[in-house]
Amino acid sequence: QVQLVESGGDSVQAGGSLRLSCAASGYSFSHYCMGWFRQAPGNEREGVAIINSNNYKADADAVKGRFTISKDNAKNILYLQMNNLKPEDTAMYYCAAKSGLYCVLRPSEFNYWGQGTQVTVSS
Repeated sequence: QVQLVESGGDSVQAGGSLRLSCAASGYSFSHYCMGWFRQAPGNEREGVAIINSNNYKADADAVKGRFTISKDNAKNILYLQMNNLKPEDTAMYYCAAKSGLYCVLRPSEFNYWGQGTQVTVSS
């Protein structure tokens, strides 16, 4: 079955960097749309960035110029490079997968989810 396992979350100071990873298994990774989402306490889950099977990327306005999504199809790993982190980036970050070519930055679009990895940014 589809499994998504996130790692790389940590506590950092504002201005710092982290790289999140998501190891995927149980499906044809290169043929799925993949995304990163986040959820802070009391908030709804929101889209951070997506990448589809053609390597088309999209990201949320809040992270433009700071976060970069990428993937390694040979290793079945999805990444999120996060630079210049801000306290408002503090959240649980989730990896998600959606079968098919196209997707948008909307959690309801995605079929499969990981358990999440916590990112905490202090000022």
